[in-house]
Amino acid sequence: MDYNTFLDTITRRAPVPPEKAEPLTRATLETLAERLTRGEAEDLASELPKPLKEPLVSPTPEAERFGLDEFINRVSRRAGVSPDEAREGVGAELSTLKDAVSDGEFRHVMSQLPRDFEALVGAPG
Repeated sequence: MDYNTFLDTITRRAPVPPEKAEPLTRATLETLAERLTRGEAEDLASELPKPLKEPLVSPTPEAERFGLDEFINRVSRRAGVSPDEAREGVGAELSTLKDAVSDGEFRHVMSQLPRDFEALVGAPG
């Protein structure tokens, strides 16, 4: 999946204006990089188009431990959107990642997230 298709898919799946798709995508990937181990963030980045790799640079080797609410709050602050828009954006992002990367890679990502993330994407853990 190329970058423009990725953003178009986010726009279709999240009820947010198209101009918010890129900031939401970047904010979600940056927050995901904090929540995943560095190795997993790098593995995920390896399957994505170049503009989506940069936000997945993990700041530390270890994953930070925080839940869905904190994840949504961080995305909301970074993207400059409401928490409801952030929640919709994160759901759209995870669903789009599921389509954009291999099944095994998506399962690895989801295995590092709390189970309540599954409800956003409808993905098995």
